[in-house]
Amino acid sequence: MQAFARLLDSLSFQPARNAKLRLIETYLRETPDPDRGWALAALTGGLDFSSAKPALLRGFGQEKIGEELFALSYDYVGDLAETLALIWETDPAAGPPPTLGEVVETLQRATRTQTPAILKRWLDALDSTGRWALLKLLTGALRVGVSARLAKQAVANIGDQPVDAVEEVWHGLEAPYRPLFDWLLNGAPRPSSNAGAAFLPAMLANPIDRAELDALDPAHFRAEWKWDGIRVQVAASGGLKRLYSRAGEDVSGAFPDIIEAIDFEGVFDGELLVRRESAVAPFNDLQQRLNRKTVTPKMLKEHPAHVRLYDVLWLESEDLRGLGFDERRARLESWIAQKERPRFDLSPLVSFADWAELAAKREEMRADGIEGLMLKRGDSAYVAGRPKGPWFKWKRDPMLADCVMMYAQRGHGKRSSFYSDFTFGCWRDGAEGRELAPVGKAYFGFTDEELRWLDKWVRDHTVNRYGPVREVEQKLVLEIAFDGIARSTRHKSGVAMRFPRISRIRTDKPAAEADSVDNLLRLLS
Repeated sequence: MQAFARLLDSLSFQPARNAKLRLIETYLRETPDPDRGWALAALTGGLDFSSAKPALLRGFGQEKIGEELFALSYDYVGDLAETLALIWETDPAAGPPPTLGEVVETLQRATRTQTPAILKRWLDALDSTGRWALLKLLTGALRVGVSARLAKQAVANIGDQPVDAVEEVWHGLEAPYRPLFDWLLNGAPRPSSNAGAAFLPAMLANPIDRAELDALDPAHFRAEWKWDGIRVQVAASGGLKRLYSRAGEDVSGAFPDIIEAIDFEGVFDGELLVRRESAVAPFNDLQQRLNRKTVTPKMLKEHPAHVRLYDVLWLESEDLRGLGFDERRARLESWIAQKERPRFDLSPLVSFADWAELAAKREEMRADGIEGLMLKRGDSAYVAGRPKGPWFKWKRDPMLADCVMMYAQRGHGKRSSFYSDFTFGCWRDGAEGRELAPVGKAYFGFTDEELRWLDKWVRDHTVNRYGPVREVEQKLVLEIAFDGIARSTRHKSGVAMRFPRISRIRTDKPAAEADSVDNLLRLLS
């Protein structure tokens, strides 16, 4: 456990990607099984401890120093694991600290009633860094700047293999991944990839703007609408059926309606949407289905999932990734035409003669579910990663609204000392006159210097406190950029923004001149 704690501690203070890779590689080479496998599972989000949840850990802190003092400490530090690690004290009589393998394997067997005593004994035995790492492990919120892809890159590097080779076998493995390490380090055979039901690393596009298009020949490219959903991969083979996110996370459990509709074998690239009577619903509707472990019959009926396909990677035991896009598209069109598939359809191509015509179509299209265009070379093979040249995304310009800051809250991790999460509103007519109604929350879009300015402004203009939340004077206008807007019954204003972020701090504009909710509603038309 102590070695894993040192790894997390080092990663949290190391901003450089390549340096993080070296830290993980060194740990994986020097740490024996099964600890290195469990560490890899933790870094890739593959561990879940059902008997050790944040509520239990908060209870430990409240027992130690009292509910109010713990709440104040947690608010100040901004991180549950760090707060609890700091207020706990090491007990020399507690015995040796546990290994990472001992922690994982013990908690996998422990009941809810056994878990509190086990955790307290370990917290007594560990030093402050070890306690912090243990608590991070339990909550799953490592926050050390390591993505699942980066961790897989590190494990691929120790075996001199491409990361895509690791991705292709990943979903046929279970932690602590002994067959994976045996293959990479000990010359054992490559693990099975589950054939066509394996996740195949996605091909990604580079952003482009109108001026850059003039350097490209439009005859070489095909255009599709960029659908405002979630990129997914549908994979089925040998009775196995899977739905993967773009990052390779298995999300099948949240979308049983899609899984039940799979009656084919192959791997398809597409966009997960909510679709009703042939119309794509706003992204807010899809959000109701995301990150759910169980889905009610009512949710399935009211928010029916759908996959709009735009590429085929594997079909009837044949790997098509080496073919050009035009050839893959022809195979996909032929396949989709064979029979009606209620949960699947084909993303249409957008015809155009030149960039000017395509730009005009992009400006005209403001329908729900579309956030721009995808451009793909007709001869482009399906290559994992983000190669330069074959695929581009030409997103719609963001919508803008002038809003007034209403509330602020401190961030987490490195931002725990700053007010960095801001709730903002627009004007509407209320029972007692003109009032602000919250329309969104943003915590990025500003520079470090602007963050310091905003933090001081919040502290200087606080009028009320509600636990960790500060209410501020209704004076500061923020220009908010967002990618779309939809009606929402969950928000008092009746609208919900898609990906809001702070575009500018408008100290030059009086709050009375900020936008109204009615102005936002007009964007829906």
